[in-house]
Amino acid sequence: MSGDERHALPEGVQRVSRALQDAGHAHAPVMLDGAARTAQEAADGLGVQLGQIAKSVIFRRKQDSVAVLVVTSGDRRVDEKKVAALVGKIGRADADFVKSQTGFTIGGVSPVAHLNPPVTLLDQDLWRFEVVWAAAGHPHGVFELQPEDLKRLTGAPVADVAQTESKPSGVSA
Repeated sequence: MSGDERHALPEGVQRVSRALQDAGHAHAPVMLDGAARTAQEAADGLGVQLGQIAKSVIFRRKQDSVAVLVVTSGDRRVDEKKVAALVGKIGRADADFVKSQTGFTIGGVSPVAHLNPPVTLLDQDLWRFEVVWAAAGHPHGVFELQPEDLKRLTGAPVADVAQTESKPSGVSA
């Protein structure tokens, strides 16, 4: 992406683009025609499986009000008890907290280029896929990467942070 193209993008996407470029990441952010505020919208817009969306979920750590970012597979739900066991007690983060800590609005929170570096955890379930897509700082912006790229870009540990799927009784796997 050239400098002129980058300046036409929203500020959050510009910040993510610079961070990716500085890290030598091969894929620049792209803007989707439709919004990708949810993992399902992103998957539909990209024509990929829901699990290939690396969704960013922000919590507030209770002891010090630091943002906790959990990047999980789009088809999984974060298990808050598992996260709390790793980082300390957490609570929900409202839109104002997310914006002030990350610089991004909900629906466009990127795993990189935060205003204030969060405590970050990566869901091990992302490694089911060769390619995943993450938000790029705006509800219409996304970028392509491999799970190992996510680990390299964030420096975050990989952990079991997703809820265990329960199977209805009487149904074989």
